[in-house]
Amino acid sequence: MAKVEIYSTMWCGYCARARALLQRKGVAFEDIDVEADGAKRDEMVKRAGGRSTVPQIFIDGRHVGGSDELAALERAGKLDALLGIAP
Repeated sequence: MAKVEIYSTMWCGYCARARALLQRKGVAFEDIDVEADGAKRDEMVKRAGGRSTVPQIFIDGRHVGGSDELAALERAGKLDALLGIAP
């Protein structure tokens, strides 16, 4: 199974949508709250190539984008392979 990291805030609807998709797939993920931790937000922006909105999602260290990009991968049938889920 892939290592999944989500930089998020607790009040963000897009973050909740991304979490829900991963939970439906049974995927464990590290949820990194950037609201109260400026250093974590800076880390997110650096890793995400300057993107400062949440969520920012990484699968095995690869930046896949936000909630919309995660959902697009799912619709295209590409998410399971990235997550290491057998078809």
